[in-house]
Amino acid sequence: MKKSTKFGIVAAIAALVAAPLVPSAATAAPTTAAAAGTAAATKSGPTSIAYVEVNNDQLANVGRYTLSGGANAFDVAIIFAANINWNGSKAVLVNNDKVQATLDNAATQIKPLQAKGIKVSLSVLGNHQGAGIANFPTQAAASDFASQIAATVSKYGLDGVDLDDEYSDYGVNGTPQPNQQSIGWLITALRAQMPGKLISFYDIGPASSSLSSSSSTIGSKLDYAWNPYYGTYSAPSIPGLGKDRLSAAAVDIQNTAQSTAVSLAQRTKADGYGVFMTYNLPGGDKSAYVSALTQQLYGQAATYR
Repeated sequence: MKKSTKFGIVAAIAALVAAPLVPSAATAAPTTAAAAGTAAATKSGPTSIAYVEVNNDQLANVGRYTLSGGANAFDVAIIFAANINWNGSKAVLVNNDKVQATLDNAATQIKPLQAKGIKVSLSVLGNHQGAGIANFPTQAAASDFASQIAATVSKYGLDGVDLDDEYSDYGVNGTPQPNQQSIGWLITALRAQMPGKLISFYDIGPASSSLSSSSSTIGSKLDYAWNPYYGTYSAPSIPGLGKDRLSAAAVDIQNTAQSTAVSLAQRTKADGYGVFMTYNLPGGDKSAYVSALTQQLYGQAATYR
């Protein structure tokens, strides 16, 4: 993971979840109890996503936001981010020290969230070395990288992976250019190797273009996809992935104006999208901002504990 490079995207631009589209796909429906035995702590509305820049902030902070009825404000926490490096012959999954520390400290950073019913995924993206999710030259190469992801998910008890096609700099170090099949190979291999785990897609880059014209069979193996441009509202178009699995809204909690975020939450509910994606949840109490969103999404205020 690098510094908060997604801030450049900001400058550039801004119902319960249904059953899985395929039996092997996972889901993180927003109906979890806030604590064991709290059966009434439920909510109805979009699945809420919270990316955390763990270079700067603690993943565990996601679990400190609770709705007035007792349910979690956020349903999926995403560790941003592991990198895809190039070792001279293939793509390799690499964690910087802050990502590795988050994984190593699963007892305080990951398991407490999962105990509350919050899913935890690991984001993976390029690292300016020419390797990424859009340029695997063969199905075997994609399967090899999927195996690396699956091993990490298993080792640290994670709930899934988030795929992000940014910062790869395809072509450097003699790496191949993107191709149409790469992302489909990867998603297919991940679904086969991680049945029941979440696979989400940050809808950007050459992989996005490939998925938009792929078969519905590939899209149905994804759990979620979302708009990557913070402060804006535009749903991904991926065959096989219905609006119950999409976030048209994209909110950077530290950089999207609260009024804009509220408007995006209102539109999400009105249009029936099943996911609401936020990025950059900071440390400290941001309950006024988060509560403004949850009031629209779930009809409940949020508190920070």
